[in-house]
Amino acid sequence: MKIRMIGCGAMGAGMVKNLLKSGFEVTTFDPHPVKQDEMKKLGASPASSLMEDALTIDAILLSLPTSSLVEETIMAIVPLLKKGTFILDMSTTDVAVTKRLFQTAQDAGIHYLDCPVSNGPAGANEGTLTIMVGGEEHAFHSVLPVLESIGKEIRYIGPSGSGQVVKLCNNMMVAGIMVLLSETLLTGAKNGVDPKKIAELMSIGSAQNKVLTVFGPNLLNDTHDDVKFFLGHMTKDINLYSAMSREVHSPALLSSIVEQLYEVAKAQGKSHLDTSAVGQVVEWMGNTTICT
Repeated sequence: MKIRMIGCGAMGAGMVKNLLKSGFEVTTFDPHPVKQDEMKKLGASPASSLMEDALTIDAILLSLPTSSLVEETIMAIVPLLKKGTFILDMSTTDVAVTKRLFQTAQDAGIHYLDCPVSNGPAGANEGTLTIMVGGEEHAFHSVLPVLESIGKEIRYIGPSGSGQVVKLCNNMMVAGIMVLLSETLLTGAKNGVDPKKIAELMSIGSAQNKVLTVFGPNLLNDTHDDVKFFLGHMTKDINLYSAMSREVHSPALLSSIVEQLYEVAKAQGKSHLDTSAVGQVVEWMGNTTICT
């Protein structure tokens, strides 16, 4: 199977590495020449343009930062693909956009699957991503070997957009826990208790959660430049969740507060830091720090 990877950042590069490791023939496209050079060193064949040799491609994987870029890319390339080609959008994309692109692809005889992922760059590099898939189930089974080469936990969720719904709900939960974890550790610190001791007890008690495990060290050590997941990307995902909840008139009492805090962090120039940097907004509000 000939695969093209579009978008070779931290996530896409890891996917390329593991696709090659599994024996797939991979071409890549990224507008940044340095990224293309890195993919060539891995063993992939960089394409000179998005559309180069489009008719020879069996499956396209996209890992792009915004819904608009996903839509622009797919609308440009769909008319050039052979019928039966698979498009796997590994990005986190607006649900309405996903459904629209699914229909466009289907009308052209192309199989379109939304396949957002979890576990970040480390999971991409190690081939242990969690992948949530929406779209036609028969198409999912056809590309399962591709997904298995880059992921560990792979779930077919349902019709087009379902994968994105699950991913956005997941990231909203992570963002919410991140805020509450920041608040509780700060409150403990202001009451004279070492936040590291609080986190240690949380980790063995009923408050244990993966957010504490993954992002907790950054909160406790003020190492927000150790990026597990960019705050800017998390803010984008929260915005997408909010749009999704409004579309179906679902309550968003707590999530709207979380969204505001991330927007403040973004406005303060923290987009390039880890998502844990939202804790700095909480510290600013509390006029003290978690890290002692």
